[in-house]
Amino acid sequence: MSAPGGGLLRLALVGALTAALTLATPFAFRAGGDNLYMAFAVATGLIAMAATVVAERARDARAIWLIIGVAVGLRAILLLLDPLLSTDIYRYVWDGKVQAAGLNPYRYFPADAALAALRDAAIYPNINRADTAVTAYPPVAQMFFLAATRFGANVTAMRLALLACEAVTVTLIILMLRRLGRPATRVVAYLWHPLPMWEIANSGHVDAAMVALIMLGLWLAVAGRRLPGAISIALGALVKPYAVLALAAAWRPWDWKIPLAVLAVVALCYAPYVSVGWGVFGFLTTGYLQEEAYNTGAYLWPLAAVRWLIGAVPGDVVAYEAAAALVIGALGLRTAWRNSRSIETVLPDVSMLLSTSLLLLSPNYPWYFLILTPFVALVGGAPLWAVTIGAIFLQQEAMWDPVVPLLIRKSALYGLVFLACMYVAWRARRERRLVSRPG
Repeated sequence: MSAPGGGLLRLALVGALTAALTLATPFAFRAGGDNLYMAFAVATGLIAMAATVVAERARDARAIWLIIGVAVGLRAILLLLDPLLSTDIYRYVWDGKVQAAGLNPYRYFPADAALAALRDAAIYPNINRADTAVTAYPPVAQMFFLAATRFGANVTAMRLALLACEAVTVTLIILMLRRLGRPATRVVAYLWHPLPMWEIANSGHVDAAMVALIMLGLWLAVAGRRLPGAISIALGALVKPYAVLALAAAWRPWDWKIPLAVLAVVALCYAPYVSVGWGVFGFLTTGYLQEEAYNTGAYLWPLAAVRWLIGAVPGDVVAYEAAAALVIGALGLRTAWRNSRSIETVLPDVSMLLSTSLLLLSPNYPWYFLILTPFVALVGGAPLWAVTIGAIFLQQEAMWDPVVPLLIRKSALYGLVFLACMYVAWRARRERRLVSRPG
């Protein structure tokens, strides 16, 4: 048995290592670009895995405050740095400014002469696709941008608003852990994970708002309040659309109230912006899908692997996407049809649905995987750790270092997930053999 306070001391040492790696990462990025960033961030992710094991065994009541203290301190430091890994937050601030001026953010490119009066030296020069794309963000994201910029039309105010969303997520993770009967200290898996630290505190991705709404929706759903839960999840999907998959946790087949409520929420949220007609869907439908090569399948890693083996086949993109939709639909229906809606069954089902969907759809950016990070603490397991740490390999911001091709970096992600799944299968087989042994 360890001495009293021994667990806290070990956790403090792991926390110090986490802090050292995180604080060294900006220098690594400036010296070696994305490649060094990825090396340091992946190492931090592995330390977070170790921290979770240590924290779960820590008996000292002060452990949770140590975990939160390290997390808050590191986020405060990352908040002081300019965004290193993405420029998306500048578009968020711009969209908020456009709306505050009484204009529809889906109407004009930032470079349009009609918006010339809004240009400044801090935000406008950093907007990506300023002369080619209207905003790609759905209406609840737009409402969030407007609200956040009322406290300050700058990246700091926007990131603080997103950190407030993250505080909601952390609170819900702790509440769910307690309901599961697991140590609240497991929240370290989220709080010290490099993905939320860098993609929220530094880059300021709006996915933080989506994750908070999804977690609130799941919390309500498992508490038996399925309609409010579905509404919260629908609002999350109107921040980032792929979050709609989590509705399977709240909906039961033949329940017409939830689909009607979701449609009403969608209509009400889009209503303030419909003056532009179909343009309300913005760059998401007019350029994003083509830019990310979903029409050609060039960056869909599973399809690319098949093409590497047998070559391209006419119609293979449509066939692959149809097959992916069938798998995702089947997992969604499995979640919706379950008789048991306890937290012990809902959370693993939703994490499986979301992680499988992301792997099949193969997004090109690490922040898409933020939606999985709460489940690392709540559900755990090698595959979730592999996919969230492996997502770091998708980082590509610095154009001046030797760029490893995206499909090669995706191969590292999928390779980690494959190895993690093989490890889980090996463990399960080994346990079955031990149970079946006589005596």
